[in-house]
Formats: sequence, C-alpha cells, structure tokens
Amino acid sequence: MITLRLDPQLEQQLIHTAKHLGLSKSELIRQSLLRYMKTLRKKGAWETGQDLFGKYASGRDDLSVNRKQLIRDKINAKRS
Repeated sequence: MITLRLDPQLEQQLIHTAKHLGLSKSELIRQSLLRYMKTLRKKGAWETGQDLFGKYASGRDDLSVNRKQLIRDKINAKRS
C-alpha cells in the first residue's frame, strides 16, 4: 500500500486520463509505473547488438589490422 500526494493540476490530469482510458486512477498509476520501470532497464550496447555481432562474418581475421590496405584494394578494383 502506498499513499501518493499530487499537486492539484497533476491530479486533474490523472482523473481526466483515467476516465478517458476507462481505468481507475490506481490502475493508471500502476501501468504507468511498470512502463516507466521497463524503460529504465535499457540494454547496453553489447546486449542490443549481440544477435548481430558476427552475423556477416567475412571469414577473415585481419580486417581491423589491414583495413586501410583492404579499402585501397577495393577502390583500385573499382577503378580498373
């Protein structure tokens, strides 16, 4: 159980929104809190792209070391 104090303007917005959605004030607050807490659990960069890393593997293990030469080779191949 929790008691919540709201300023009058926010309380009126809560009442109006709850009526508009056909929810009780408590249910609207409950759903809003759950949705908000889900946004706080955002994934980091690794978790977000984990299913993509290595998906388009070239089979080469020297891409980061020889990237400049590989780019030059690609450009020269297009020019030829």
